[in-house]
Amino acid sequence: MIKTEKEYLEAKTRLAEEKKMIEAQLSKLKTAGLTDDQVKLAIDPLRSFMLQLKEEIHEYERLKRGDFDDLTNLYGIGRTLVALRIFKGIKQSELAAKLTVKESQVSRDESNEYHGASV
Repeated sequence: MIKTEKEYLEAKTRLAEEKKMIEAQLSKLKTAGLTDDQVKLAIDPLRSFMLQLKEEIHEYERLKRGDFDDLTNLYGIGRTLVALRIFKGIKQSELAAKLTVKESQVSRDESNEYHGASV
């Protein structure tokens, strides 16, 4: 899950790089005389990673718009807290200051989706 604007921008850059790399690989594999099935077998893992990255980018953009999944049980509350911070446009450092904790603590808690965090 992308949790910061910096991670979002890095993911978008990485996605563009992955697209170029896949195109280059496709060209090389076809030039090497591989069959379509062999090319697909070689490229599918790269495409899978790219699709996962694309999904994470879309999820972050959706959260920034305030489009959240319904909270159906308490297991999802940590992810919802992260989503609300993103939607409100609050940086981790700003949340840390409001909570009077270090930014690294907020980052750790969000990485764990607040599992094990105490009041």
